[in-house]
This record gives sequence, C-alpha cells and structure tokens, in this order.
Amino acid sequence: MTVDEKAAPLGVSIPAPPSRLGQTAAAVVVGAVLLASAADLDIDWGEVWSIPGQIQRYGRLMFTDPDWERLPRALFETWRSISMAWLGAILCVVLSIPLGMLAAHGVGPTWLRLTLRAVFAVIRAVPEVIIALLLLTVTGFTPFTGMLALGIAGIGTQAKWVYEAVESIDDGAPEAVVAAGGAIAELARWALWPAVAPALTSFALYRFEINIRTSAVLGLIGAGGIGSMLTNYTNFRQWNTVGMLLVVVITATMIIDATSGRIRRRIMEGAKQ
Repeated sequence: MTVDEKAAPLGVSIPAPPSRLGQTAAAVVVGAVLLASAADLDIDWGEVWSIPGQIQRYGRLMFTDPDWERLPRALFETWRSISMAWLGAILCVVLSIPLGMLAAHGVGPTWLRLTLRAVFAVIRAVPEVIIALLLLTVTGFTPFTGMLALGIAGIGTQAKWVYEAVESIDDGAPEAVVAAGGAIAELARWALWPAVAPALTSFALYRFEINIRTSAVLGLIGAGGIGSMLTNYTNFRQWNTVGMLLVVVITATMIIDATSGRIRRRIMEGAKQ
C-alpha cells in the first residue's frame, strides 16, 4: 500500500512536490550567459592547456635563483607601500566615521542620510585604480597619489560599515541622550561611539589589511611602492628579481594579516581570562 493510500482514509492530503521549473530556468539562463561570455572573448582553447606548463616555466625562472642583491631596495619600497596603505586607512577612517554616523537611521536628517548613502554607493562602484588614474593628473606619479586613492576609495565601504554598526546597537542610550536635549555631537560622543568603538576599530584594521594588498596594485600604474618596482622588473623580464620581490610581498602581507587579525580578535573578544 502506498503512502497516498494509507493517508486517504484519514483525510490527509499529501502536498505535491515543489516545482523545480524556476531553478532549472535560472540554471539555463546562467549557462547561456557563460557560454555567450566565453564566445565573445575569442579564447584560443588550444593555448589554455599550455597554461600549467607556462606557470611551471616562469615559476622556475623566478624562484630557482632569486636575486637577493636588490633586497634592501625591495624592503624600502615595501615600507613605502605599507606607509601608503596605513595613511590611506587613517584618512578613510577619519572621514568615514562622522559621515557614516550621519548616514545612520535616527541620527542625521533624512535628506542628508539619503544623500550620503548615495555618495557612498557611487564611491564603492569606482575601483581604487580608476580613482588613482584620475588623481594622477593632479598629484602625479607619487605615493601621495596612492594614499589619496586608498583613502577616498575606502570611504564608501568603511562608512557603510559605520552606519550599519550604529543601526545595530540598542536604542536605550541614544534615546536617553536625545531626551536629555543632546544634539547630534553629544549623541555621537556619549551614546554611539562607546557602543560601536570596538567594532569600528576592528573595521579600521581590516581596512588597513585591504589597503596593503591594494597598494601593490596601485604601484603597477606608477603610484610608487613595491608595485612600481614589480612592474619595472617584469617589463625588463628580470624574472629572478621578480621572484625575490614576490617573496617579499607575500611575506610582508602574511605577517601584517596575521598581526592585524590577532589584534582584531582581541578587540572583539576581549582579553582571555
């Protein structure tokens, strides 16, 4: 006896299985888009199979015998990239915290909140490289350009984190400050900042981690730092020097990420008893 036959005498109806038509149609559409994208790229599939061999070849050229004679210069340029990332993070945080708080619900007026959120969305839509290219016409090929690009580009995301953190806190303290006649400055100082300071400090460190990786990319367009050095030696096909530079970049990034991650966990979780 089937399940339907057993359930029928009891007056229980078995619901029909859910339709998978929507999922199937979505999968077909996604597959069609992928095929159309691949066809438009004019890919030579014969060369795709040679990519692993080429990676192995250049890996041997770069890492079999790295040129350590230029290590002091590489360390100096790495320090410039770190400085660029750190100053960009500070600029981003200093601007994004007050602007993000004003964009939070219940803090700034509606017209200001909507305007700021629209500006943040526009900034998030523009990559750091594009911002750096626009700034190059004014500030030139200097690390200062990279610092400004990192600071401006980070405002969109950092400010979004700020107003989301503000909107997630309990309403008790902000309502008490407003009821006591406090203005926006008093509200931010005595109610919002104490509640969100740990989260915003963690976000600021995370922004610094992001800037470390992005600063190397900005160096590829002439913004200075280790990225510019990588570009120069790659153009001249000096692979043993490129390998040394990659070792320095990867090592520095891993050390900074690990250190920053431990600090962020300590801030969010508190000291262990």
